[in-house]
Amino acid sequence: MALKRKKKHEDHVDESWLIPYADVLTLLLALFIVLFAASEVDSKKFKEIAESFNNELQGGTGILDEEAAIEIMTDTSKISKLDENEPPKEEKTEAQLAREQDMKELGELQEKIEVYIKDKGLSTKLETALTGKGLVLKIKEGVLYPSGSADINEVSRTIAVEISNLLVTDPPRNIFIDGHTDNIPANSKEFPSNWELSAARAINFMKILLENKQLDPKVFSATGYGEYHPVTTNDTPEGRAENRRVEVLISPYKQEN
Repeated sequence: MALKRKKKHEDHVDESWLIPYADVLTLLLALFIVLFAASEVDSKKFKEIAESFNNELQGGTGILDEEAAIEIMTDTSKISKLDENEPPKEEKTEAQLAREQDMKELGELQEKIEVYIKDKGLSTKLETALTGKGLVLKIKEGVLYPSGSADINEVSRTIAVEISNLLVTDPPRNIFIDGHTDNIPANSKEFPSNWELSAARAINFMKILLENKQLDPKVFSATGYGEYHPVTTNDTPEGRAENRRVEVLISPYKQEN
């Protein structure tokens, strides 16, 4: 009967090793979290961390032995070196932020003028450009003046009056009116040279703008440049027509030096 008494099954395999194994995994996870969180670690602090983990693992030369620490420190030093080589991100100054806001407002003004140009069908006669100097409105000769003349006709006067309404800003901006000609001499009694012709055109246009009492004459100026600032060649009729123009420069509040 004794021989027939056999165990129906063996005892469960000893699984007590799972507990220290889980502890090791937990410690490893904590280690990598610490390494990830530390952007810069000096060797002394790293050695202290290594000794702490090794003591927990009950081994003097565990996974964080000195040799491993040196290797990891080498990697972190490379990362630190890369960070040092990157140029620091400079915060924008108050003046830079104000300048950006200023140019944004000029861009919005440009959009309004572009809508006016489109609505009036003047896209071949009026052009705008946003530059570092400000918003430029270029008015070609045929819109305002007969050839060789500085007199503005009634239709062109209406355009100038409507443009004046778009120039009203708070606070007022400096407005520069520039007159330009082609290289064909004016050579008339009224305008002995292109200097006089370009200056007269700029002044006459400015006078119409200033009929708008919302505009401050103190911020306006008019200049004649004659033939000396062409935007294209004077060798063709089309090129000369491009060069005969009046430009209105609406400047930023803070002008670049």
